[in-house]
Amino acid sequence: MRHSVLVRFLGLSLAVALGAVIATAVIATYSTSEKLQGEIATNLSQLEVDGEIYSRLTKYAEDNTGWSGVDQMVRELADQTGRRIALTKPDGTVIADSARMLGASPELPSVPAATIDAASQGNGMFKAAAGGAMTTTRLRTEKALVGSVMIGSASATPFWGLTDEERRQREDLAKQAVACYRAAGRQVTVTSTTEGPRLVFEAVTTMDGATVTEIQKANEKVDDPCMPPGLYAPSAKARTVNQDEIRRATACLQKAGEPYELTSIQADGLQSVTPKNPEGKVVSPAFVECTSAARTEALKPYVAPEARLYLGSRSTFNVFSAEGMLRTAATALGVLLIAALVMVFAGRRLVRPILALTGAAQRMTNGDHAARVPVAGRDEVARLGHAFNAMAESIQRHDFQRKAMVSDVAHELRTPLANIKGYLVASEDGVVPLDRELVTSLLEETALLEHLVADLQDLALADAGMLRLHPALRDLSELATQVVAAHSPTADAAGVTLRAEVNGPAPAIVDNARIRQALGNLVSNAIRFTPSGGRVVVGIRRVGNGYNLTVTDNGTGIAAEHLPHLFDRFYRVEHSRSRTTGGSGLGLAITKHLVEAHDGTITVTSQPSHGSTFTIHLPSQPSRPS
Repeated sequence: MRHSVLVRFLGLSLAVALGAVIATAVIATYSTSEKLQGEIATNLSQLEVDGEIYSRLTKYAEDNTGWSGVDQMVRELADQTGRRIALTKPDGTVIADSARMLGASPELPSVPAATIDAASQGNGMFKAAAGGAMTTTRLRTEKALVGSVMIGSASATPFWGLTDEERRQREDLAKQAVACYRAAGRQVTVTSTTEGPRLVFEAVTTMDGATVTEIQKANEKVDDPCMPPGLYAPSAKARTVNQDEIRRATACLQKAGEPYELTSIQADGLQSVTPKNPEGKVVSPAFVECTSAARTEALKPYVAPEARLYLGSRSTFNVFSAEGMLRTAATALGVLLIAALVMVFAGRRLVRPILALTGAAQRMTNGDHAARVPVAGRDEVARLGHAFNAMAESIQRHDFQRKAMVSDVAHELRTPLANIKGYLVASEDGVVPLDRELVTSLLEETALLEHLVADLQDLALADAGMLRLHPALRDLSELATQVVAAHSPTADAAGVTLRAEVNGPAPAIVDNARIRQALGNLVSNAIRFTPSGGRVVVGIRRVGNGYNLTVTDNGTGIAAEHLPHLFDRFYRVEHSRSRTTGGSGLGLAITKHLVEAHDGTITVTSQPSHGSTFTIHLPSQPSRPS
């Protein structure tokens, strides 16, 4: 974490994300646990109880055209089950609510437990198959098979909607059937159901010894003389719904071009719509849609409208409720507060060095080249601080060198210009005659100025990367010999022996003039600092893929503290600035630039009173174009 800003930012992001996850987990765990413990764990049979409530209310919807009298049933069910029960219309209007009846909180759970829609949902009042496959639901009576209904012909059961008069008639018929069966020696009893009276036959023993109790609606013998014809006849309401359903279904199928056939249900007096020749074929979606819609529309006038069923107390946590929104907002604010504190604490540590860098940069802009930033650590910001300090150090050093160079150039130019001006003024005033000797002296001063300006131009071109070279294949041995010959008169005048040591040709691709200039600067310096009777040797030696050009003298030598600065501009080992020994201080700097322009290097070794050796290493072929 202390070594990388990227890692620190990643860690902070993960920390914030982890906090958000933990907060979400706390909310989810708290809410879910509370809800499960409050609604399920307290009663292991709650689902069974809820199923009974749903079944009773659905039966009410089947038997009534509206919900106006459901309040009494809702209260009874709430008292029996201990559950809060509420019914609402699809738009949220409350139909009945056991909690409101008792004066409790009217707030409903966030989502309904179920939807009661007697007209369209598959339940006990319909005979239907599901899933698009052709299946059959069979209902048996004591007399005969009364219903075999294919998918799409889901008529109401024939016993649905019995009136009180119809129920009394069936009870009389059931008593007649019981008397008939008992007279025939068969034990039969009558049980009362919501669909009317049913005959219950005695237990019988099968051939394998198993005992089976038959509770049937009919004996499977159609011609049973004890079975009254009207005992299991359809109700008037069932006939009406069946006729309306058949009419709607056939009209829809004809319009859709779906083949169908009408089948009379034996003994029921009802009809069903079945796909024509459906064996081995999948029932089309259009067929299912037509028959389902027909059943729903036919039943709507006779059943209660759709309603939402709510069970239990209000939801423990609903993000869209007032409490849910408040809890979510409080959690979000907590997470944001923690994230803000973490980011402020960590951000200050991250921003502090950046602010220090900004301040130092502004001070440098205002001319304070000594501005530095404190650096701690090893991360990216610390490396940036080190780079800034190095840059500032370089700028300060170059600024110092620039100022020193301007001072040195001014000094070097002032001396010859002062001499020239003084002689000219004196000659104009008639103090000094303008003879040949004076003209020669003025020419020497002019040549010195010209040489200094040329050196400065070479340095400026080198600094700008515009120092042009004209490389060609040259013999370095021949070049060294030419340099020795050119400086021999100066060496003779100083009493110094100058010679070249070469061992055959040394071909290399170089700029002949520039290498002669560089080697000439070294030879000139060696002669200047070698006393009379000394020697200067120029040597050429093959080294690897290049050559070493050496200039060795046995002069005064150079102290160790001067060696690192020898190639700096205007640096002189001799600080007296003597015109004969001091020089301009630009020769070695120019030499270094010329050598590096050839991809070469220049080094120096020296000991005081034992002389010096300057070594130029040049590759036989530069790697970069000039």
